[in-house]
Amino acid sequence: MIAILGTGKMGEALLSGLVRAGLPPSEIMTTARREDRAESLRKTYGVRVVSNAEAAKAADTVILAVKPQDMASLLAEIAPYVPADRLVISVAAGITTAFVESRLGEGVPVVRVMSNTPVLVDEAMSVISPGAHAEERHLERTEALLKPVGKVLRIPESQQDAATALSGSGPAYFFYLVEAMVDAGILLGMPRAAALDMVTQSIVGAAIMLRDSGEHPVILREAVTSPGGTTIAAIAELERHKVRAAFLDAIEAARDRSRQLASG
Repeated sequence: MIAILGTGKMGEALLSGLVRAGLPPSEIMTTARREDRAESLRKTYGVRVVSNAEAAKAADTVILAVKPQDMASLLAEIAPYVPADRLVISVAAGITTAFVESRLGEGVPVVRVMSNTPVLVDEAMSVISPGAHAEERHLERTEALLKPVGKVLRIPESQQDAATALSGSGPAYFFYLVEAMVDAGILLGMPRAAALDMVTQSIVGAAIMLRDSGEHPVILREAVTSPGGTTIAAIAELERHKVRAAFLDAIEAARDRSRQLASG
C-alpha cells in the first residue's frame, strides 16, 4: 500500500503517474485538507482519501508531498505511526533526509526525491538520494515507483539543492523561453497559433535529438550555425544581452532559495 500525504500539484502529478503506470487505485491512499479536494481525488482516480494518521498506519510506503513549510507539522502528526520498517519518500523541495529522520522514529529509512511536472506526461526527471538508514532495497523500491513516469537518477544528497534548481524548476525555464520566442514570432507578424506550433515542435525535436544522439549540445548547435548566417546573428545578440550569464545567475538563485526553504 502506498500513501501520498499532500496532493497538491506535485502530489497529484505523482498520483496520476502511478495510476497510469498500472498501480491499482485500491493500493493507493491519499490525504487532502479540504473535503471538496478529497471528493475530486476520489472521483478522478478512484483512490481512498484518509487522514494523515490513517495513511501512515496502513501504508508500507509513505510519500511526503506537502509544501516545505508544512513538513514539520506533518511529521509531528504521523511520527507515532511510522515504524522502522516503513519506507518514507520525501518530494518536498529543500527538505533534507536528516530533517525527516530527526522527527520520525529511530531507524526509519528515508529517500529524498526531486521530481518535476513532466511526470504528468510520463517524462519526469526524478533524482533520488538515500538518508542514513536507507538501503539498496529502499532505493530500488523508490526507482520502481518513479521509472514508469520518467527517468530516475541517483545523486548524493549534497547535490539535491542544485537538482531542484536545474531539473525541478527546469520546465518553467523552457516555458519561459517558449513564451519569449512566441512573442518574437508575433512581433515579426506571425499568428500566435502558428508561432506556438513552430516553437513547440522545434523544442521537442531539439530535445529528442539531444537525448537520442549522444552528441554534446555545442556540436548540435554548431550544426545549425552557418558562417555569416541567421543563427549566428541571433546568438550574437543573445551573447550581447548576457543570456548565458543570466541563466547561470537564475539557476544559482533557485539553488539558494532551495537552501533557504530547508532552513525554514
